[in-house]
Amino acid sequence: MRRDVLELRQFYASRLGQIAREMTSRKVAEIWDGARGLDVLGVGYATPFLGPLKDRARRVIAAMPAQQGVEVWPGQSPNLAILTGEDSLPFRNALFDRILLVHALEESPDPLALLREVWRVLAPSGRVVVVVAARNGAWANSESTPFGHGRPFSRRQLADLLRDADLEPSGWTRALYVPPFPWAAGWAEGFEQAGSRLWPSFAGLVLMEAVKQTFAVKPRGHRVRAPLSRPALSPLPVGRAPVSLGCAIDDC
Repeated sequence: MRRDVLELRQFYASRLGQIAREMTSRKVAEIWDGARGLDVLGVGYATPFLGPLKDRARRVIAAMPAQQGVEVWPGQSPNLAILTGEDSLPFRNALFDRILLVHALEESPDPLALLREVWRVLAPSGRVVVVVAARNGAWANSESTPFGHGRPFSRRQLADLLRDADLEPSGWTRALYVPPFPWAAGWAEGFEQAGSRLWPSFAGLVLMEAVKQTFAVKPRGHRVRAPLSRPALSPLPVGRAPVSLGCAIDDC
């Protein structure tokens, strides 16, 4: 069962929620370089992270699942948020250059169907960033935050799910090393800097970027992968799970 939109909004209005938004938005901005001039879609409850992109992207829309509910976004400007079914996004094929999923997969009744719908509305060679609670992170075990509900993911689990939806993982990163307690909010920056160096496997979130797989058919019938633009994160050899510098393929 999904968290209600009012509960999500209340969390992100809190000090701890503001820290989660700041640390995660920073990573998204690094991956996409602001998405300047592009069409961007947020799925789930992505509005806290779409604000920095709104002024640079050509178009930004937030799609919120019916089970969660929808809110007017952004504030005083014309509304850019819609209520939709998870497996029936009301957009034509290949419309968006970038898609951000936050609070989308963990509580979805059918994550694969959701990702396949994301694939449908993603432009050829478009990129998606999925933000999920890390399976071994402290935030996945804290029911006082939205990240403590639903199913958390390991890197390998998330990469396999993306590949099942014909989305090829191109890189990943971690975020949110601060413990999920209000008293720790004042030291969030220190936790973020130290955590990435001293205890990287205890990050609260995993962010994974993937590229839409498009194929062309040669006269002989061989299926070949169309050339892709260089991804924002470090590219990986085909068929291998995403890894970060200094980590083995298995969780580290």
